[in-house]
Amino acid sequence: MSTAICTVTAIATICAPQAQAQSAENEPNAVLIRGAKIFTGCSPDLIEGQDVFIAGNLISRIGADIEAPDFATVIEADGRVLMPGLIDAHWHGVFAEATILKLFTTTEGYWNLLAARASSNALHRGFTTLRDTAGPMFDVARAFDEGLIDGPRIFPSGPALSQTSGHQDFRLTREVPQTSNNLDTLETGDMFYIADGVDEVLKRTRENLMQGATQIKLMAGGGVTSSYDPLHTVQYTQEELKAAVTAAAHWGTYVLTHAITDEAVNHSLDAGVKSIEHGHTSTRETLQRIKDEGAWLSMQPFLNDDSAPALNAFQQEKYDSVANGTEFVYTTGRELGVKFAFGTDILFDPELAKKQGAILAKLGKWFTPYEALKMATCDNAELLKLSGPLTPYPLGPLGVVEEGAYADLLLVDGNPLENLDLVSDPVANFDLIMKDGVIYKNEM
Repeated sequence: MSTAICTVTAIATICAPQAQAQSAENEPNAVLIRGAKIFTGCSPDLIEGQDVFIAGNLISRIGADIEAPDFATVIEADGRVLMPGLIDAHWHGVFAEATILKLFTTTEGYWNLLAARASSNALHRGFTTLRDTAGPMFDVARAFDEGLIDGPRIFPSGPALSQTSGHQDFRLTREVPQTSNNLDTLETGDMFYIADGVDEVLKRTRENLMQGATQIKLMAGGGVTSSYDPLHTVQYTQEELKAAVTAAAHWGTYVLTHAITDEAVNHSLDAGVKSIEHGHTSTRETLQRIKDEGAWLSMQPFLNDDSAPALNAFQQEKYDSVANGTEFVYTTGRELGVKFAFGTDILFDPELAKKQGAILAKLGKWFTPYEALKMATCDNAELLKLSGPLTPYPLGPLGVVEEGAYADLLLVDGNPLENLDLVSDPVANFDLIMKDGVIYKNEM
């Protein structure tokens, strides 16, 4: 049984199918997982000896000795840990596995294929939901939701908004000056939007919402991989940032900003931004402000280690200052009770993308295994709720194992609450991967 979301346009009524839970337990799409230890995602205590019955795409019942209908698929967990699927809150589908050369020598059709493959690979690493934080992901997200191809849930931001010479301005210098009727092909392909002034920011924000954005991304400060902006720069005026925040709020959603430096973080908070991406050079005072204002710090465990990106000398200098702040921000933010989200921000490297779970495991340097796993499940799901009525998945909660939740589940051979490194090797340690009640891996 399914419903459809319909949009009335000037020329047609367009309906897109939306999955709906099969609530009756005598319907044929049914799975019973027997004898699991459950990590709910939100509690540090394992619930032992439990059965979980999935009807359709939702968890229908949890308890001991559940009887399965004859047509159900029965999986014997044998005491393995059943936990929610992982959530990556800072993902770039089109950038994760694509080299810069490939992106500059291809067009949107190829980009979609790259993004679909990279995101599908993430699903097979146990990441059942991705918040995509910049890039052309609207069609890929729709294809996943319709079952056209296999992939995780996507919360798409669409093209990030950048000021001229801002963090997402990847035009060549020979392409300027540029007029509104002569857009760069990267803009027309939804890689990014250059928006200067309140009117342009409002227009591009609304265009993203028109295409299906669940949240809006702006660049509020300098970045590592961009060519023109030093890291210290503060980008966009308060009026421009507030325009995007207001337009998003009118649709019931929120703005996230790329903001590495302390100045860019405070600039974002002044405008009412709800999710700060990075924040690696934040001071104690700013971290306290993030907590006091109830904002999220969506940070990545960037270090100069084997999961650091390959960079040129100009970029490496900027990255060093980012990596040098990681220890302080995680340690101090944890002490203060900042709401951390977990994301990877993997860029331009298919080999690095394979380490997505290992990047999560790096949080063990600053957090207990429970705190890290809660961040990547229960907490990230709370952040996703800021999309409010724009969520593509309204039937149940994400990031948790409970009755009525979406059946996005992992069955782990071992206890990740004792050994966080288990998530580093999903091939060896994830015996079951399920998204939306569909089994994508089963080695039981």
